[in-house]
Amino acid sequence: MEITTDPVQMITFSNMTEHDLLEVVEIEEQSALSRWGWAAYYAELQGINKSLMMVARLADQAEAAKTNRVAGYIVARLTAGDLHINNVAVRSEFQGRGIGTALLRGVLAAGAHLRATAAFLELRAGNTAAQALYEKCGFLPAGRRRNYYSNPVEDALTMSVKLKASP
Repeated sequence: MEITTDPVQMITFSNMTEHDLLEVVEIEEQSALSRWGWAAYYAELQGINKSLMMVARLADQAEAAKTNRVAGYIVARLTAGDLHINNVAVRSEFQGRGIGTALLRGVLAAGAHLRATAAFLELRAGNTAAQALYEKCGFLPAGRRRNYYSNPVEDALTMSVKLKASP
């Protein structure tokens, strides 16, 4: 899949591979996400949910050579008919260009294709930017988990969206 999120810059989306993991971990560390680390992403790539692990890349190779190739990523898992969004992050210099929205919509479509009936996620209660992104993609607040996160301790908001099976 290829989309233009910026009039000058083309972004492509593809399945994550082990060659992307160093950059994925770098983005994770810059994004204040709960730490997974290289080994956890690698293990997830070996499992049945690898089709729900996607990256966004700069399509312009000249531009990619000046910066890092992976602009953002998403990791989800299908469990008992539900799609769980584990992590989604975009490099700070590429935020606000629709990359996070495209990644999220892509994984929701993949989950619907796999016959997931709903998608769920948790986010830090104070992360209003992420909450706005999820609401833009149809997620609604579903609950709150007290002291879910550590470093720093913070509540999690849970959000969900119903999915329609694709033909």
